Amino acid sequence: MISLRTRQRYPRKRSVQRKNLRIATMEGIPAVMFQTLLGGQFLTGFLLYLGANTSQLGFVLAITTFVNIAQLFAAFLIQRLRSRKWPLVVFVAFHRILWGSTGLIPFLFPRPYWVTAFIVLYTLAFMFNTVGGILWNSLISDIVPSRVRGRYFGIRNTLLNALGTIVMYAGGIILDHEPGGRGFLILYIIVWICIAANIILFLFYPDMPFERSSESRFIPMLKKPLKDRAFLKATLFLGGFLLLQNLVVPLYSYVMLQLLDINYQTLSLLNVAQTVFMMGSFYIWGNLNARYSNRRLLFWTLPIIALSCLLWGLLSVLPMLLVLFAAHIVFGIGVGGFNQLAFNFMIGDTPKGERPMYMAMYAAITGVAAFFGPLIGGNIHEKIEQWPVWTQVYGMQVIVGIAMIVVTLTLGRRILRDA
Repeated sequence: MISLRTRQRYPRKRSVQRKNLRIATMEGIPAVMFQTLLGGQFLTGFLLYLGANTSQLGFVLAITTFVNIAQLFAAFLIQRLRSRKWPLVVFVAFHRILWGSTGLIPFLFPRPYWVTAFIVLYTLAFMFNTVGGILWNSLISDIVPSRVRGRYFGIRNTLLNALGTIVMYAGGIILDHEPGGRGFLILYIIVWICIAANIILFLFYPDMPFERSSESRFIPMLKKPLKDRAFLKATLFLGGFLLLQNLVVPLYSYVMLQLLDINYQTLSLLNVAQTVFMMGSFYIWGNLNARYSNRRLLFWTLPIIALSCLLWGLLSVLPMLLVLFAAHIVFGIGVGGFNQLAFNFMIGDTPKGERPMYMAMYAAITGVAAFFGPLIGGNIHEKIEQWPVWTQVYGMQVIVGIAMIVVTLTLGRRILRDA
């Protein structure tokens, strides 16, 4: 028979787990608010306001992924930590504060230095974030029990993305009604409030026990994921796919704002549609994940993402907004599945003790690939400025979409679907 003490202990354990899950969800609320208002279309718009050209825009959009290389060293160093919580709080705080301080640039620097100052602060912010990211991934994988992981992240992602759509639309309305510096100042005031709340909520995170790697030296620890052929082949392929994807996707906002003359409110509606369908896809991908492996489902997401690029070609024959809504909706379905399954691939298909280094290796490889995508894409856009407008508006997207289909049906079919 189960003793009274045992019956009392398990409900308490479950209540502590529920409390921890609530904290992780609550922390995500201010996080998604400030990330929405500082990223995507608002990041592009603010950089254009500061005077950035397409090459500088491409560099800024790329640098966040390139600094992920530092996660390899972070994954090794956290093995030395007694606590993951407090270093996480420190790195998160520096990231948030530095990113939020970009809003002060017009008040602190002469106009010729605005873009340079932004790049410096933004790069420093994401250097801290790359360490914070590996700490958060490691900690959250222990906070969320494996038996409820898929359901919990599905619910959390749905709630936070729903909030993100509301914030995105509201931000677009603000910028349309208050164009220029005044509108961005209003957004940054909201951002600073959310950053303060987010840092405070991280203080309530639990400090979970940490299962360390069996290796104590950097090189042997680094070799663990490199010797895992299935993991390495899948990661290298996904990195190559992200390189192609990021040639065009990060520059969508630039194309729509500068070349198609779309206002912020319409752009927000397009991104809201993308996010709504992304949220709806979480449930479908989650159910499919109960029947099929992470790798196989990742393969299925790739043609959908490629199709979203190809749809831009319909701008030559169909109404603009119809095509843009269709492209954003299809991209939301594809990238929603990709992001959810890639995260499950990192924390579910890897050995627990070596998970930080596996996650760091994935982030480093895909980060380098994703870095060169926007950088190359921005430079291409700059070089074809004198070409016919259609080459800049949808020509690149169609070419990249075709390339994505080809690599998916050749390399991807062998590496992912049959893994």
